[in-house]
Amino acid sequence: MKYDIITVDTLTRSITVVIPAYNEEKRLAATLEQVLSYLDRGDWAFAEVLVVDDGSRDSTAALAERFGAADARVRVLRNPGNRGKGYSVRHGMLEARGEWVLFTDADLSTPIEELDRLIGAAGARQASVVIGSRALDRSLIGIHQSLFRENAGRLFNLCMRIITGLPFADTQCGFKLFERSAAQQIFRRQRLDRFGFDPEVLFIARRLGYRIAEVPVRWNNAEGTKVTLLGGLTPFLDLLRIRWNQLRGRYD
Repeated sequence: MKYDIITVDTLTRSITVVIPAYNEEKRLAATLEQVLSYLDRGDWAFAEVLVVDDGSRDSTAALAERFGAADARVRVLRNPGNRGKGYSVRHGMLEARGEWVLFTDADLSTPIEELDRLIGAAGARQASVVIGSRALDRSLIGIHQSLFRENAGRLFNLCMRIITGLPFADTQCGFKLFERSAAQQIFRRQRLDRFGFDPEVLFIARRLGYRIAEVPVRWNNAEGTKVTLLGGLTPFLDLLRIRWNQLRGRYD
């Protein structure tokens, strides 16, 4: 099934930035300042930032609400407790009002300015989904993860390709852009609430016939990040859950 692609002119003028956040009071203020400054420099007909608080035990939500009181572009969404990054991203994606929706990590491991690359790729390749990738050009990585984690990432990607059939070099970079109409179709079918959701939503997008572009982006490992690849065997088991959900028709 193919869906219409929105024009690039509209794409560059209507955007939602979704930031899932759990106990991010120490980093969130700087992140919001950078995102809002980036939006200030653009010619946006509409722009908003959705901070999705995942049951934080610190002042994450209160801090985001203070930003929202000062700038109407910032909205705060609250999950019913700590539900996971996948749940948070889905919550934000389904509440977004922009014609295009980016989700990015609260630590801005990928600088917000890299959105320009994704927007360019969406127009040039007529893609409804554009994903940032650390693997396509590793020279763009400023601060690397440990050798163990980088090798674990390569192993995960190999397993992901074998089990799901997805062709991408890096599904786990937390910097992805979706046409809103595509996001509505994709994320309401999402079933995984934690870190396995990344390959899941790409698997769903591909099954629905959306064109997906993968582009290299700048990236820096952030100390204290909660976006870890290995949480025991869970991310690897999630790949099997994707196939199981497919067989049960849960993505239809």
